[in-house]
Amino acid sequence: MAKTVVIYHSGYGHTARVAEFVAQGAKAQTIVISPEGDISEADWATLDAADAIIFGSPTYMGSVSWQFKKFADATSKRWFTSAWKDKVAGGFTISASPSGDKLSTVQYFITLAMQQGMIWVGQPLLNDGTLNRLGSNSGLMAQVGPTSPAADIPQGDLDTAKTYGERIAKVAETLRG
Repeated sequence: MAKTVVIYHSGYGHTARVAEFVAQGAKAQTIVISPEGDISEADWATLDAADAIIFGSPTYMGSVSWQFKKFADATSKRWFTSAWKDKVAGGFTISASPSGDKLSTVQYFITLAMQQGMIWVGQPLLNDGTLNRLGSNSGLMAQVGPTSPAADIPQGDLDTAKTYGERIAKVAETLRG
């Protein structure tokens, strides 16, 4: 079975809730980026050993959180050695608004994956009003109101997260052979 890892930063618990469902679908281990933007050396080793890496961050001011950006900048050591070349990649985000410029966040994940030589997996689900209700094909997007707790994330968004995790794990397993 392909080894999949979900790495994410969550400011208020919303991204963590989505990550939980992505990880369920992918049967993945999770790594949480600290409030200081750090992960441990053991976490780096886990990422290096993974067949697939799924990135997650809330959308803040139209992009990833600064904590996720700090992590992404620290991947430059992997870029220099092509350590993540041909790993499968995906990404997810959540914001308070239906748009909230989440696409910019997903595009950031795509750019990070392309810089690393990774293979990006998009979201194939059509918007049926419940699954992929925000209509994102580039990656996973979820939304909940600005004052809503993480428990209020729509079930359809969480089901979409689980399905997206399953897809990434399946692609990683197929490519792993």
